[in-house]
Amino acid sequence: MAEKQRKAVALISGGLDSMLAARVVMDQGVHVEGINFFTGFCVEGHTHAIRRRDRARPKRNNALWVAEQLGIRLHIVDIVEEYKQVLLHPRHGYGQNLNPCLDCKTFMVRKAYEWMREHGFDFIVTGEVLGQRPMSQRRDTFPVVARESGVGDLLLRPLSAKLLPPTRPEREGWVDRERLYGFHGRTRKPQMALAARYGFRDYAQPAGGCCFLTDEQYAAKLADLWSARGRRDYDLDDILLLKVGRHLRPRPHLKLIVAREEGENRFLEGYRRRYTHLRTVSHPGPLVLVDGEADDEDLELAARIAARFSKGRAAPEVEVEAVPLGGEPRRLRVRPLPASEVRPEWYVERRGAGLLRRAAAG
Repeated sequence: MAEKQRKAVALISGGLDSMLAARVVMDQGVHVEGINFFTGFCVEGHTHAIRRRDRARPKRNNALWVAEQLGIRLHIVDIVEEYKQVLLHPRHGYGQNLNPCLDCKTFMVRKAYEWMREHGFDFIVTGEVLGQRPMSQRRDTFPVVARESGVGDLLLRPLSAKLLPPTRPEREGWVDRERLYGFHGRTRKPQMALAARYGFRDYAQPAGGCCFLTDEQYAAKLADLWSARGRRDYDLDDILLLKVGRHLRPRPHLKLIVAREEGENRFLEGYRRRYTHLRTVSHPGPLVLVDGEADDEDLELAARIAARFSKGRAAPEVEVEAVPLGGEPRRLRVRPLPASEVRPEWYVERRGAGLLRRAAAG
């Protein structure tokens, strides 16, 4: 009787490592399907399609693209709400910014393990490489992920397997350990060489990872959001808006989101009904969303800032339309705020270190 074909679910991030890990296992006759978890914080996705400067980049979901290259089925699972507890209360703390990498990996492996058991698969594959990430991919943290996720030795890391204790798939002969690899460290040369052998030439280059939470400017904006609201919480719209525009806080209760180009203008249009907003009418300029309760004095300052970022920044006066949330539009004629009066500390993303220390402390 022919031996049963084993089935593995591979965590597919869209990067090169997860693509290679899945392919290495597929080459041993294992049936592989991919799983991708949507937290809202991935760098790819809508952001590249919005910004004009990104038009030269391929507009694709890299996880779906990887699945297509491998010829496997991909299951995309929305975990935005569940992921909140991971981000807000990480058992193992944050990385350099607001990235709960070890808790994040453990959570995703746990979710994949639940999926694996529900669908009758045998083991889990990840593209982790020993020593590649300082928080979640160390020799002492690999066992933490396996233990706290509940998956135990059904977690196979094909790219570094030869440097790790044999897992059940190796011991039981579901895969041949000798045909796995011993990659380690931050260099990507071995992976690139293996990709060339497989004929993979077009793949994502994740400089620093694919998560916005590792980005200091983005993390600072999230920390500022928590500080201003007085609570550590967010929704999907918050996540998306933090990715777009200049974020200025000229007053503690007042934040402005200023579009930087036409693509962002169009994206922010979708939020006009949820925020007080401004737009210059005498000169081309950005759409500005106002986050916070704004009185007449606040609106005038917001209008002057909007004029500052418009084509009329050098004009003696600019006409701005302000539309209060739930109110009637009004026209303001203002003098654009001079560059010398736009204070550096207004830019939320430039205030990273202090904001992040307070946020990480809870």
